Amino acid sequence: MLGRCQKFTPKPSNIAELKSTLLSIWNDLPQEFTDKAILSFQKILDFRVLLQLVDILNTTISLNTERTANIHH
Repeated sequence: MLGRCQKFTPKPSNIAELKSTLLSIWNDLPQEFTDKAILSFQKILDFRVLLQLVDILNTTISLNTERTANIHH
C-alpha cells in the first residue's frame, strides 16, 4: 500500500487533496484486500468482546464471592 501512496506526485498539500488521494488509493485496492481487512478486523473485535465478557464474569464472580464472605462473617 505504501507504493500506492508514493506514486502521487506532488504530494497532497492540503486536506482536500489528501482526501482525494486517499479515496483514489482506496478505490484502487483489490476487493480481496478489503475483504481480508474486514475479516481481520472482525476477528479482533470478536476477541476484544470475548475479553470484555471474561472480565465482566470475573468481576461478577469476585463481587459475589465477597458478598458471600461478608454474609458469613
